[in-house]
Amino acid sequence: MSTTPIEHELQQLVEEVDRGGRTTTGVFGAIVFAVALCWAFFQLWYASPLPFTFHFAIFNDTEARALHLGIAMFLAYVAFPASKKSNRERIPIYDWILALLAGFCGAYLFLFYKDLALRPGIPTTTDVVTASIGLMLLLEATRRALGAPMTALGAVVILYVFLGPWLPDALAHRGASIERLASHMWLTTEGVFGVALGVSVSYIFIFVMLGSLLDRCGAGNYMMQVSFSLLGHLRGGPAKVAVMSSAVNGMVSASSTANVVTTGIFTIPLMKRAGYGGVRAGAIETAASADGQIMPPVMGAAAFLMIEYVGIPYTEIIKHALLPAMLSYISLFYIVHLEALKLGIQPMLGVAKERTLLQKISRIGMGVSGTAIVIALVYWVGVGAQQLVPQYAFGILVSLLVVLYVGLVGMASRYDDLPETVSVTDPVRPEVWATVRTGLFFLIPIGILVWSLTIERLSPGLSAFWAVVAMIVLMFTRKPLQAFFRKQSIRAPLVEGFKDTFGGLQAGARNMIGIALACGTAGLIVGAITLTGLGLRMTAFVELVSMGNVLIMLGFTAVVCLVLGLGMPTTANYILMATLMAPVVVELGAQNGLVIPLIAVHMFVFYYGLMADITPPVGLATFAAAAIAGEDPLRIGIQGFKYAIRTAVLPFMFVFNPLLLLIGIDGPFELIVVVAGAIVGSLAFAAATMGWMRVRSTALEIIVCLLVTFMMFRPDWFMDYIAPKYTAVPASQIYEVAANLKPGDPIVVKIEGMNIEGDELSKTVAVPLGALPGDAADLRGPEAGRKRLSDMGVGIMTLGDRVQISNVGFGSQARRSGWEQGWDVVSVQKPNPDRPSEYLLFLPALFLIGFVWWRQGIRLRTEPQPILQPGQSV
Repeated sequence: MSTTPIEHELQQLVEEVDRGGRTTTGVFGAIVFAVALCWAFFQLWYASPLPFTFHFAIFNDTEARALHLGIAMFLAYVAFPASKKSNRERIPIYDWILALLAGFCGAYLFLFYKDLALRPGIPTTTDVVTASIGLMLLLEATRRALGAPMTALGAVVILYVFLGPWLPDALAHRGASIERLASHMWLTTEGVFGVALGVSVSYIFIFVMLGSLLDRCGAGNYMMQVSFSLLGHLRGGPAKVAVMSSAVNGMVSASSTANVVTTGIFTIPLMKRAGYGGVRAGAIETAASADGQIMPPVMGAAAFLMIEYVGIPYTEIIKHALLPAMLSYISLFYIVHLEALKLGIQPMLGVAKERTLLQKISRIGMGVSGTAIVIALVYWVGVGAQQLVPQYAFGILVSLLVVLYVGLVGMASRYDDLPETVSVTDPVRPEVWATVRTGLFFLIPIGILVWSLTIERLSPGLSAFWAVVAMIVLMFTRKPLQAFFRKQSIRAPLVEGFKDTFGGLQAGARNMIGIALACGTAGLIVGAITLTGLGLRMTAFVELVSMGNVLIMLGFTAVVCLVLGLGMPTTANYILMATLMAPVVVELGAQNGLVIPLIAVHMFVFYYGLMADITPPVGLATFAAAAIAGEDPLRIGIQGFKYAIRTAVLPFMFVFNPLLLLIGIDGPFELIVVVAGAIVGSLAFAAATMGWMRVRSTALEIIVCLLVTFMMFRPDWFMDYIAPKYTAVPASQIYEVAANLKPGDPIVVKIEGMNIEGDELSKTVAVPLGALPGDAADLRGPEAGRKRLSDMGVGIMTLGDRVQISNVGFGSQARRSGWEQGWDVVSVQKPNPDRPSEYLLFLPALFLIGFVWWRQGIRLRTEPQPILQPGQSV
């Protein structure tokens, strides 16, 4: 398919940002292709159960990280040119030399693992020289792939390590020799080869590969076409299509820029044609694409990093991230609807074939019900096989999926393939079921991923491996199968499937170059922090700046995230802030009597790091949208930031109200109430920021909408003035309180003690308690409480009236939540049984928003409403 000049320019932008700008052909191009493909195969092997099945090529974590970084550094020098003026069609000899040297230094731990293991902490001259060269080459590779700001930050922290004794007292430390720096950063897992790079090896690569394969096989176009069929006929339909398709693509994409290019090339011109104007159209696409990184399951790779930093299962991360992501997209969907109302935009897309309403409902109903029946059948057969014949369950499920897959491909083969583009000049909305049925087989790999995660309880990496295997089978066989059902030759489709598969694998590997380097460089920064003790100084500094006020502290953290995000990708920003600021926020909140769940803080820093993709003047996603819209990137960035305010408010809300992260939900009824209230609050905030609901809002109506937003998001704030959530009881009752809490509820205690700097402190800490295991289910009273605390890593010692924390398990939830060994328990916070339900505040909130709706309805009927031009604002 031929491409227009703007499409070629955008594809080049994606290549520059995500895969490197070089498109070398010939022998050298084949070498680059082969190395990227070998990297993909190595990652597939490492993620699979095959090494342990055949007892062959088993890599430990350190070896895998070194090989991972070595290949990434090699590819960085051959894929990313040294400067913008460098030739994109050939690789100079010095880049080949640097690539080989970088690959050797990166893989040094793998190549000489046994030798290094025999002399831990005693680096030789060769070790130090290799590590020093490796650090410099890593920074240069980072500059090429990610830009100068992150490289400069890495260089500054290295200088900070050396210059410690000569710095001002607030920043001074003992410093470190080059031998110690080399050992810490390059020869152990404390620096470059730390947790972040380990997550890149274990989880991120395989999910990025899955997203690349889905995009290569046409799943992205399928999702966009389905979005058009569902929403294209609505008022402001193209904008709503942009929101929905970006959300779906964002589930498996780790790149805001690629998301903009994939969907925006069609939706932005359609939005302009509908009447949104270039600035609004570009801003809507930018906001929708950037928010794709908050959509589970991938979340721009942050979900997998949170597993290590927060210490909770992947499925829990997804659960906590789901509602805020939904709220962000629901409110953006409402915002584009309000923009359509303000601009007087009417539906623009026709339907391919007119049908009666009854025909539409019946066809959609048959399609949905049929799909649901098939999914239910697969589920019950799979679960039933596990219960009845577990030794044959895997074979039965695979056979059923094969039959289902062949059946879906056969059904799709009876109809024409979906068009690869959407006509901008003459858009026609296709029928819903006719569009959906042509690509239902794309859902099989996603279904395998969900099944493996939720039913089989496999690790994220292994779950993604089986999804990738299914995706590879699909790419190899779909086109030949369709040709077979259509009674056509299968030779050309077989070759095409072969090319698509290997092209998708190598594209996924090249997409990973920047992410792997970001994780390595972020590990370098984290290593410098741990080596110098900068984290403790940050706690004191933030406490001084915020004066102990948690709200000011969160505001400061948000600003730091935004500033850092201007110069580094979201993944690296999250790693740095999760290491540096998240523990500080939890600690200072505890010292001020506020229990902030650790996952809430990590989600907070992640959200604000993501905002930099939209925030002018650097956001690359904004530049991509501006190129398509033909508008000024700064104007699109400012407008996009206005739309993104809804996302910026959410982190402050869920930090103070963890119910928005689905923490502490007691049953399905409370879940429904929380979700419904949060949706109403999001819509009210969108209406307030847009200054429009049914008609233009007055100042009083905007204030009422903001009040309703706060009441829906923070009903506990109002209820705390009526009755406290907890009542303090003596520390001696800690076991009784722990025994009576429901599974998932936190036990909240106030503790006092001395920190490592000799200061006497008091703080409030909490840890959620799980259910008693089967062998302890009969325990009651204090013994049950003792067991539940022990399972969370907390040991309690009673000395008369004094209750002391005797031990806190290493790496336990209690340790991460700020519990301190040797500190005294002053009191225990027992849930107040007399506190009225905070959800009673929803009733007056609903009355107020209903009043605004009714009041505007009167004006809508009695007053002429002005229609804005695309360049105007309220």
